[in-house]
Amino acid sequence: MAAKKIDENQVSMIDTFREFKETKNIDRTTLVSVLEESFRNVLAKLFGSDENFDVIVNPDKGDFEIYRNRMVVPDGEVEDENKQIALKEAQKIEPDYEVGEEVSEQVNFAKFGRRAILNLRQTLASKVLELEHDTLYNKYKDRVGQIVSGEVYQVWKREVLIVDDENNELILPKSEQIPADIYRKGETIRAVILRVDNENNNPKIILSRTNSMFLERLLEAEVPEIGDGLIAIRKIARMPGERAKVAVESFDDRIDPVGACVGVKGSRVYGIVRELCNENIDVVNYTSNIKLFIQRALSPAHVSSINIDEENHKAEVYLQPEEVSLAIGRGGMNIKLASMLTEFTIDVFREVPEGEADEDIYLDEFSDEIDQWVIDAIKSIGLDTAKAVLNAPREMLVEKADLEEETVDHVLNVLRTEFEQ
Repeated sequence: MAAKKIDENQVSMIDTFREFKETKNIDRTTLVSVLEESFRNVLAKLFGSDENFDVIVNPDKGDFEIYRNRMVVPDGEVEDENKQIALKEAQKIEPDYEVGEEVSEQVNFAKFGRRAILNLRQTLASKVLELEHDTLYNKYKDRVGQIVSGEVYQVWKREVLIVDDENNELILPKSEQIPADIYRKGETIRAVILRVDNENNNPKIILSRTNSMFLERLLEAEVPEIGDGLIAIRKIARMPGERAKVAVESFDDRIDPVGACVGVKGSRVYGIVRELCNENIDVVNYTSNIKLFIQRALSPAHVSSINIDEENHKAEVYLQPEEVSLAIGRGGMNIKLASMLTEFTIDVFREVPEGEADEDIYLDEFSDEIDQWVIDAIKSIGLDTAKAVLNAPREMLVEKADLEEETVDHVLNVLRTEFEQ
C-alpha cells in the first residue's frame, strides 16, 4: 500500500513539471535553473545542506532525477549521515565499494512525504509566478505608446480583460474606452499601451483607446509620410468617439500635410474613423503664428478678428453672427477642441455693427431684475456690460459662467427687453 502511495506522489510530481514546462514566456535555461533552485531549497531544509546533491531536470520531458553523493567511511565512523555512508551500507548498494570512494545514490523525492512535495510545489509556483511577472513587465515596460492587438477574454463593468498572442493579461479600464465601444468575448481589438504598473512585483498592463497617443499611432500607420519624417504631428485634441482635431506640419514644401493625412476622398482617415467609432477627424495645418493657428483650429468658422492675451493664454475671437454657431459647434464641441489644440482659452463674440457700440449698460444696473450672484458669475468670465452678454454665445454663458440654461435665458430676456424699449 505504501509503495503505491509513493508511486502516486511521483506521478503527481511529474505532472507538476509538465505544467511548468508549458509555462509561457520563460526560456528553457531559466526554467531549468528555477526548478533546480527550488529542489535545492527543499533538500537543504530536509538534510541541512544541498552541496552534495546533483539535481537533473528535464523540462522537455517533464521529469527529474536527484542523486546524493556520499563518501564511504569505515563502519562506526560516520559523523555526517548526509555526506558519509558506512562501508557496510555502501556495499549493500554495490558490493565492490571501498573506503574513500564516493557513492552516488538516486533519491526518490516522493518518499520524503506529502509535506516536502507540497513545499516544493509551493516554492515552484512562487518562483515561476515571479518569473512570469518579471517577464511580462520587461516585455511591456518599453512599449508604452505602442499599439497592441488582443482578444477580449472577459467583459466586466469597470474594465475589459484582454489577452495577447502569448496569453498575457492586459487591462482596458472603462475610463479608457470609447463610449460607443461594444466588446464581445473572443473578438480582437486594438488599443495603445498607456502605462505599465508594477506594484509589489504584480505588473498590470493598462491600455487605452481614448488617449491621443492611440490616434497618433493610427495616423502613423496609415500615413507613410509621417513614418518617413516628412510630416510631423504637432498636437492632437480629442473628444473620444465624437470628434478630434489634429495639427500637422510638413517639412517638405511639395507636400500638403493635410491632404497627405486625409488621403484621396478621405481614404487614409476612413479606416481610422471606423476604428474610433466614427469619430470625426479634422486635420489642420500647424503654425507658430498663434492668431493664424486659432483661426485654423476654429474651422469651419471664418474668423473676422482676434485679440490675443499671450500672458494669460486667452483669445477673444470676433465673428459675423452667422459664423458663431459654426465656431462653437454642437454642444460647444468645436470651440472646446480648438482650445485644447491651441492651449488658449477662446472666447467667441459676435461683431457689433457701428453705431450700436456706444449704447451700452453695465450689468450692475440690472441688479433689481437679476440676482447679484448671477451678475457676478457673468462678470467673472469677463462680460461687464449688457451688449457684451448679448453678443456672447448662449452656450458660453451656460458653460463658462456655470449657470443653468433657464437662468441664462432669463438674463438674455431682461437685457433684450431693455434695448427694445
